Amino acid sequence: MDIGWFGILSGASINFLSVYATRLGATGFQIGLLSSMAAAVSLVLAIPAGRWLETQNINSAVFRASVWYRLGYLLWVPLPWLFSEQAQVWALIVIALLMAIPLTPLSVGFNAVFAAAVPPQWRAHVAAVRNVAFAIAFMLSSLGSGYLLELLPFPTGYQIVFGIGFLGAALSSLQLYFIKPLQTTSSTLPPRPQPAPIKRALSPRQQLQTAIRLDIWKTPFRNTLLVFFAFHLAQFLALPLFPLFQVHQLHLADDQIGLGTALFYLTVLLGSTRLNEMVRDFGHRTVTGISVAGLAMYSLLLALSRTPVDYYWTSLLGGLNYAMLIGSYANYLLEEIPIEDRPAHLAWYNVILNASILIGSLTGPLISHAIGLVAALILIALLRFLSGLAVLKWG
Repeated sequence: MDIGWFGILSGASINFLSVYATRLGATGFQIGLLSSMAAAVSLVLAIPAGRWLETQNINSAVFRASVWYRLGYLLWVPLPWLFSEQAQVWALIVIALLMAIPLTPLSVGFNAVFAAAVPPQWRAHVAAVRNVAFAIAFMLSSLGSGYLLELLPFPTGYQIVFGIGFLGAALSSLQLYFIKPLQTTSSTLPPRPQPAPIKRALSPRQQLQTAIRLDIWKTPFRNTLLVFFAFHLAQFLALPLFPLFQVHQLHLADDQIGLGTALFYLTVLLGSTRLNEMVRDFGHRTVTGISVAGLAMYSLLLALSRTPVDYYWTSLLGGLNYAMLIGSYANYLLEEIPIEDRPAHLAWYNVILNASILIGSLTGPLISHAIGLVAALILIALLRFLSGLAVLKWG
């Protein structure tokens, strides 16, 4: 139910945010900022958030963070009544910046909540079922939102769509309240093993290293962090370019964009039915590496698209690969993390993730400006393929 209601939010508000900003006249740089503001804040707050979560009831903390974060979606609704078009773009960027504060503990803590609530042998199955629920909800809300946006005048249609998205966000947070860990004997995660007492005081440098858990970079998890950085960087380089290509190159209407994303998640749904079998045969890491490399296909085929039909076929094929990716990579990550030290490891993963979002979201438009939109998408396709090989070889 959590991911189902989140699918409503994603298919309505999140799906059309960049399109809305583009229609307001946002530049590639502004769309990049819209994507990267949360990443910039999370880079600063991820490690403190991880340490804070170690002292909290994880489930309660994640629920509270989700409530504060998702209230931000409500602020999108009245913007056309308050600001001019260009001012709305900057208002959306500022709201994204503020939403990033509670988003950081939510992002750090959710994987720990998932791991605590779902036994390892059931994680692939539960991830697949969540993918199906998300895909169904996303398809329905995306198609419905696209229809409303074509039916209603601009920007009233977007205000209604954003309101629907906020409703999904609120109900998703409500469902998070009911998720409980398998073991309830302790109100917090098991504490990590403490180092033996030392007789001399730590230097300021040693105190800093201890506080931010630099010791994690001396473990095998370092390789996992590095390949995930390559994967997410290649992923987010392209994301600011997709709405620009859809609106300015393919000249897609809102209902066509809604149909394309609905087709994408139709094949996410179909592909998720095979996820459990794929993971059983090959393992989470291998499925992750192959599907990361497969991200190249979407970027390449979109760059070669010339008509809405081309865009629809690209969406169908991209969804099959994405089903394997979103169902495997989080479980692969959890397999590499010690059970007793999840918050600190997940905090460092979120640092890597948000660094990738920040660099990718701002660099992608610069690459596009330098070599052109189509050439940039083709180059990013190559980088996505190479990052998948990195997961398979060094992950």
